[in-house]
Amino acid sequence: MSRDQKKAESRRRILEAARDVFFRDGFMSANLDEMAEKAGVAKGTLYRYFESKADLYVAVLTNNHEIFLEQMRVAGQQGETALERVRSIARFYFDHWMEHPDYFLIFWAVDNESVIGELPRSELEKISEFWERNLNVIHEALVYGVERGEFVQCDTWEVATMLWSVADSLIESDNTRARRQIRRRPLEPLFMHAVDVIMRGILVDPSVVSLAPPAEEKKSTLVKLG
Repeated sequence: MSRDQKKAESRRRILEAARDVFFRDGFMSANLDEMAEKAGVAKGTLYRYFESKADLYVAVLTNNHEIFLEQMRVAGQQGETALERVRSIARFYFDHWMEHPDYFLIFWAVDNESVIGELPRSELEKISEFWERNLNVIHEALVYGVERGEFVQCDTWEVATMLWSVADSLIESDNTRARRQIRRRPLEPLFMHAVDVIMRGILVDPSVVSLAPPAEEKKSTLVKLG
C-alpha cells in the first residue's frame, strides 16, 4: 500500500469512527479519544487530518456529498415539464433528509460556529460551493421552464433560493415538538404543498397547480379546529 493509500485509509477510518460517536453523542459530548481508539490511531493523528473537532464534525456531515449531488441531478431530469422536474427534485430532497436526518445537522453546524467553534475558512468555502452546486440543479430546472414558456420571465436564481430556503426550514421544523404541533399537518404533504405554492406564482398557467388540500385531509383539519 502506497503512502497516499495509507493516508486515505486512515482518513476513512477516522471519519467512520467520528461518525459513530458524533451521531450517538452529539457534537458537544463526543469524545475525540474514543474516536481515535475506534479508528485505531493516536489522538494526535486526528489533528494531522483535521484542524479541530468542529472541522472533523463538518467533514463527517459533508462526506459523500458528490453522491448526493449526482442523485439530485438525476432527479432534476425526471419529467418532461419543468414543474415535474422541480417536484422530482423536491421529492428527492425531502426523502433524502428524512432517511438521513443526522446529516441535516450540517446546516446547524454552519449556523452555530459560536457553539462548536470557528470552522476553517477553507471548509466553509467548500460547503458554500457545494450548496451552490445543489442550488444550481434547481436553477437549471427553472431556466428550462422559462425557456419552454412554462414559467413567466423571472429571477430564476431568486426563486431557486426561495425553494431551497423553504424546504430546509420545513425539514428542520420536524426536529422541534412545538413546531410540529403548530404545523398541524403531516410534514410530507405540507412540504410538497409549499413547493406548489411557490411554483404557482411563476407558472404561465397557474391552474395546473391546485392549492386545495385533499378532501379527507381538509375534513380532518376542520375536525381538529372545531
